[in-house]
Amino acid sequence: MDRVLVTGGAGFIGSHLVDQLLLLGHGVDVVDDLSTGRLSNLAQARSGGHGQFSFHQMDVRSPALAELAKRRRPSVIFHLAARSDVARSMEDPFEDLTINLGGTLRVLEAALNGGGAKIVFAASAAIYGDAAIDLPIQETSALVPSSPYGVSKKAAIDYLDVYRRSRDLEYTALVFANVYGPRQRGAAESGVISIFTERCLTGRPSTIYGDGKQTRDFVYVADVVDALVRAMDNGGGLVINVGTGRETSVVNLYELIARTAGSTLRPRLASARPGDILRSCLDASRAATQLGWRSFTDLDTGVGSLVDWYRANPEEYFLRRSARQSDGAKEE
Repeated sequence: MDRVLVTGGAGFIGSHLVDQLLLLGHGVDVVDDLSTGRLSNLAQARSGGHGQFSFHQMDVRSPALAELAKRRRPSVIFHLAARSDVARSMEDPFEDLTINLGGTLRVLEAALNGGGAKIVFAASAAIYGDAAIDLPIQETSALVPSSPYGVSKKAAIDYLDVYRRSRDLEYTALVFANVYGPRQRGAAESGVISIFTERCLTGRPSTIYGDGKQTRDFVYVADVVDALVRAMDNGGGLVINVGTGRETSVVNLYELIARTAGSTLRPRLASARPGDILRSCLDASRAATQLGWRSFTDLDTGVGSLVDWYRANPEEYFLRRSARQSDGAKEE
């Protein structure tokens, strides 16, 4: 099998992708600076006897990325490293620019330096903003992001397209809906489902920003990994939505999680946050035709699996809470 490189491979989605790539027999190099990713997410990869796995602690903005790609010569680079917090992007847009866009440019140059690896890029529904009137959103919809985070992801796709036309560098950009599942670190990775689940299981109240009627399209991490793997050999030069096509309001989401976790706590309401969009839901028809992909995990099943995982790994949310408190982090 081919050798591939995964930026952000110690993170939530990235670590699940690494496990699947190794299972399929690929050689995998992971690049992660561990600012939000964790080595414990790669425990299975590191202990599975995979001689084809290698970890490199490195900032995706580092010029050393190009040298690594030259040595390892991956056939595909999965670019997942990013800062994905919309609220933080509103507070510090410059950091989003340097990480999300500057990091993407480093990946593009590394791909060329390594012999022209295809790039599979993790984009976000934030690129669409609130511009779409008709839901679910199609890839032909206007891109009018409502946050610097969305702008950075949109601009990254523009750079991918320029490099494809001018340098013959292939790419597929997958636009993720709201991804959830095991290993997601609540506030650190903008995972509202993980935040609600942690709080319901530890008996702490959750906060809903706005009136709770805002909607999102929640897609399970295993389904997203399936789309990423399929994009290795398909969807060249395309932007492809990866979502369920179903809207779920935040208040209904909370009720589902509370019921599944056995919690009777009611959520607190707070003012809406700048940059948050009101409604989001993705049409994945192109994914079906170009990748042969569709979501196969419904929300009830996915939430049930996540609650079961937390109950089997209680240290996950207790350790995270302790880390946030020791860092003086504000509770979400």
